[in-house]
Amino acid sequence: MLARQRQERILEQVTLTGGAKVSDLVDLLGVSDMTIRRDIAALARKGLVARVHGGATAVSGRSADEPGFAAKSGLQTLEKRAIAEAAASLVSAGDSVAVSAGTTTYAVAAQLRRVPNLTVVTNSLPVAELLHATARDDLTVILTGGVRTPSDALVGPVAVAALRTLHVDWLFLGVHGFDQRAGLTSPNLVEAETNRALIAAARQVVITADSTKWGVVGLSSMARLDEVDVLVTDDGLDPEARRVVQTRVGRLVLAHPGDVSARPAHRRIGLVPAGLDAAGAPAGAFMTDDEEGPT
Repeated sequence: MLARQRQERILEQVTLTGGAKVSDLVDLLGVSDMTIRRDIAALARKGLVARVHGGATAVSGRSADEPGFAAKSGLQTLEKRAIAEAAASLVSAGDSVAVSAGTTTYAVAAQLRRVPNLTVVTNSLPVAELLHATARDDLTVILTGGVRTPSDALVGPVAVAALRTLHVDWLFLGVHGFDQRAGLTSPNLVEAETNRALIAAARQVVITADSTKWGVVGLSSMARLDEVDVLVTDDGLDPEARRVVQTRVGRLVLAHPGDVSARPAHRRIGLVPAGLDAAGAPAGAFMTDDEEGPT
């Protein structure tokens, strides 16, 4: 069966059922796991399906669609937890941090509760509530104000004006999608403007996004990939995407969802400088945590 024929069958299955697992597609089409994953990646690049951990789901195809906070909270939960643990490990006591709206950044905020003597600036109502509930004397939470969006972000002129007067050590930014050409994108024009103000306020910009968001393009671009200091994603990001990202961002951090809370954070993540893999080898040679060199 030709690649085009396989991809048509995959798209048909996803359209009929709303989603499909890699294992089910392997049985259906009689090809290898890697072949199915490549086909799904090809369909995702065309915007025909959305890649998720272990398969693909249907997409609306509209770049202005903006799912609500509750709708996104149940997606890729293990990936978000692993990403959050890896991202929060970058922060030290006494740092100032900005946290954008989003379910992955909400998971980051949950991990930041362990960091002492912290100042957090956020335009996310759920993040502000989560941190306020800790009732810690050494935790200062600054809420920007603004107009509320479906993702529970506060955006618009009020938020932008507040952010223009602030300077933080770290920004943890959630995105609708990240793409080789479009960069970081959002389906909401006003939220994109507010996120650009967050980026301008930060010394270090950290993007937290699970691997299913690679190749997803929203209505408005917020920044190029080469404006990102650290990208934290999960190890489901395919090798070709890794190579692209490694040449663009300052550092790539790969979190391993299967190992969440199973061992110390420094063993769960791989810190990958631009152009190198986790072993310090040239991009394209990858290793797992337990290997001693590139494969």
